Amino acid sequence: MTVYASAPLRNLITDPAWTYEDLGAPLPDDRHAVSVCLPTWDSVVDYEEGRDKVVKRLRCGYPRFFRHPAVGRLFAAASEQLAVDSERVVLFPHRAAAQRALRFVEKRTGAAARVVSYDGLQALIVPEAVYAVAMEYWRYTGEVVSSRQALDVLEGGGLWKYDSSELRQRVAGFGDYDAEDVFLYESGMSGVFSVFRAVTSLLPGRKTLQLDFPYVDVLKIQNHFGTGAVFLNDATGESFDEALKRIRDGEFAVVFCEVPSNPLLRTVDLARVSAACKEGGVPLAVDDTICSVLNVDVAQYADIVTTSLTKWISGKGDVMAGGVQLVKTSRFYGDLRAFFDDDCPEGCRLYAADAAVLDENSKGFRERMQPVNEAGEAIADFLVSHPAVDQVWYPKLSTTENYEVLRRENGGFGGLISFTIKNSKRSAKVFDSLQLSKGPSLGTEFSLACPYTLLAHYDELDWAGGCGVPSHLIRLSVGTEGSEILISKLEEALSEA
Repeated sequence: MTVYASAPLRNLITDPAWTYEDLGAPLPDDRHAVSVCLPTWDSVVDYEEGRDKVVKRLRCGYPRFFRHPAVGRLFAAASEQLAVDSERVVLFPHRAAAQRALRFVEKRTGAAARVVSYDGLQALIVPEAVYAVAMEYWRYTGEVVSSRQALDVLEGGGLWKYDSSELRQRVAGFGDYDAEDVFLYESGMSGVFSVFRAVTSLLPGRKTLQLDFPYVDVLKIQNHFGTGAVFLNDATGESFDEALKRIRDGEFAVVFCEVPSNPLLRTVDLARVSAACKEGGVPLAVDDTICSVLNVDVAQYADIVTTSLTKWISGKGDVMAGGVQLVKTSRFYGDLRAFFDDDCPEGCRLYAADAAVLDENSKGFRERMQPVNEAGEAIADFLVSHPAVDQVWYPKLSTTENYEVLRRENGGFGGLISFTIKNSKRSAKVFDSLQLSKGPSLGTEFSLACPYTLLAHYDELDWAGGCGVPSHLIRLSVGTEGSEILISKLEEALSEA
């Protein structure tokens, strides 16, 4: 039987991965880590440029962007058995995802493709020339084969089942939902994609509306699937008033927003958006990943809530998962419930081995968030007062009135902070000197820093800058090390500014 969780060899809380020697190391030190160490500013640029001196050292990566070695071996094995001539194989966890990927590839390229079964999974077989497009579907939608799933197939043990009822009950309890209204997906993006499909099927032909600067692939989904998106980067002022009018007029299929947003940590006026949505008969989908459900209650206004369980609820960085929560008081509840009962049988599309790990990890969620909240607030206060720091983005500092409406009793401001320094040319030196683990993702019990804009928007830096997201922005996900230790390390790094 496969071992699904093991103690990491390296404790990143006390021994962070931040030097060039750590380049490519898994974060955490686990074969199923979902982040990878990119310890310097230049290593991030080299990664984005695809340079071998970095790419060949990567032992893992964020699973939607980086094919895990076990998944790569499984792809190769499937290609050897199924592909002919100049063909490639992309594997998916179930037939519906593979069929959607097939339609995506055929629509984008006109190339013929086919789907066949393969060891309990589904293989999309495409011409070599359009393989990259098939992998775009894998990335955008998050309907991926996990590393644990791949290993179980490769090692001949076969795929197995797991009773996720206790996990669904626990996730539901974090946000006061009913367990029957919680649906578990392969990744956070898979959950978002399912919501997109659900709501656009209710009001077909209409565009979607994205309020405030979102996580990169949330907007990609809206632009690549359906009939397009309207994007309002700054949900304030006259432009926001105009958007509310268009919502009240029933123009959109759905309104998407993240509360707070990533990486600018802004909170839209959810009460006004919700009122406009109710008047216009438009569903409101809200993502609460960034500060976590323990800090904010968005269900009082939303029709449907998404969250990346990979982040704070898991807290370990060794499993991918997403959650969708239906709100019973929503006028769309009946239709949404019918969709998700069909789309997510028994409430769980998360692979059994991943569900088992998430089940264990999630037991420590409440305990982890308290020190994260305390340290996050202390660090934000420190950064605001530091003479070398230019801007700081944090819910306590940005659109605070809107955040306070959503903040739970005893809730905090979370552990995600973005900042820039006044002398932007010294940003790389500050980042390189920061003695904390460095790589993509957030929400781990160990702190994690990255030059976020370079990682998420390298091919569109001018566009991101025009949206108020500077290319030299540094994002910090605060862990459980304690505020004194973290402030000391930030102070030392900022001395390089």
